[in-house]
Amino acid sequence: MKFTHVLALAATAGLMLTGCDNGGGSRESIRAVGSSTLYPFAKQVAESFSRTNPDMRSPLIESTGSGGGIALFCQGVGADTPDIVNASRRMKVSEFETCRSNGVTEITEIQVGLDGIAFASTQGGIMMELTPEIVYRALAANPYGEEQTNETWADIDPSLPDAPILVYGPPSTSGTRDALKELVLTPGCEANPEMAALKESDEDAFERTCTEVRSDGAYVDQGEQDNLIVQKIQGNRNAVGVFGYSYLEENEGRVQGLPMNGVEPTYDNIASFQYPGARPLYLYVKQAHLQAIPGLQKFLEQWMAMWERGGPLAKIGLVALPAGTMETMTQRITQHPALTAADLESDSELEAERAEAGAAAGEAAK
Repeated sequence: MKFTHVLALAATAGLMLTGCDNGGGSRESIRAVGSSTLYPFAKQVAESFSRTNPDMRSPLIESTGSGGGIALFCQGVGADTPDIVNASRRMKVSEFETCRSNGVTEITEIQVGLDGIAFASTQGGIMMELTPEIVYRALAANPYGEEQTNETWADIDPSLPDAPILVYGPPSTSGTRDALKELVLTPGCEANPEMAALKESDEDAFERTCTEVRSDGAYVDQGEQDNLIVQKIQGNRNAVGVFGYSYLEENEGRVQGLPMNGVEPTYDNIASFQYPGARPLYLYVKQAHLQAIPGLQKFLEQWMAMWERGGPLAKIGLVALPAGTMETMTQRITQHPALTAADLESDSELEAERAEAGAAAGEAAK
């Protein structure tokens, strides 16, 4: 079905989907932007979609980072805006409100799997047992409000290697960077009782102190190219890289994961949430585009057909959702419930997912 024909139907229904692509014509291909972590998974789904639907245009998948992708997604409704944003962290309430103010009022949130923030070095390179506190003290601009003076890992703890702190990681626009702050840096910061008190008295100061990353060269932003981080650590035995678990699995034999709290970054440890860096991965979909963009619903169903444990996406590093969560997400793909600000403010869904994953891991261990 031609997009221009669907436009007429959409307009009748009150959907103002107007706009052009870069070539100046109406868009007939699906467009997804966002996370570099989800990029290889989305590309795989797009390739399978194209093979299954040869009469349709190939989906356009862009790696912009989660934050940059959400900004593009929330610019409005129409053919010149993305249909989907892939995100390696949850949409923020402030971003949701920006969407609403720009007319993107009906959004469906879909978890497609799990991932882990892996800390890694080249095979045979630096190896150490990390904790959130060690990582925080190594990377914070002002650890616990003090001047950053740690130049080597041994400066943090004498049991660690006497090697310069050099970490290659994601930029501020990346969902991986946001997850690094939320899942590792903040817990490491909160290990200090004074920081817990600061959170109560001055939340902005707490946020700066706990999440601002040093800029003196010990942490090197490598942009939205996780493969470049892999290349960088392969070229320096003392360098540490931060990226999604899928890149660790993809480069098995070339890089090695560093344990966090004594837990290795493995598929099973992420699936059970035992690994501290485990996180959900999301798609956000504009409901207004579902009928107007040819194949968009089928594309979502293609994700559903590939995300199971042992499936095509698992083979390239996606960790499957717990069974109950997967069932809920399957319903969202078919029923398209609208996301609300209250949903984003609640952690109940993730807490239930963690509990389910933990229970499943316990049963498997019996």
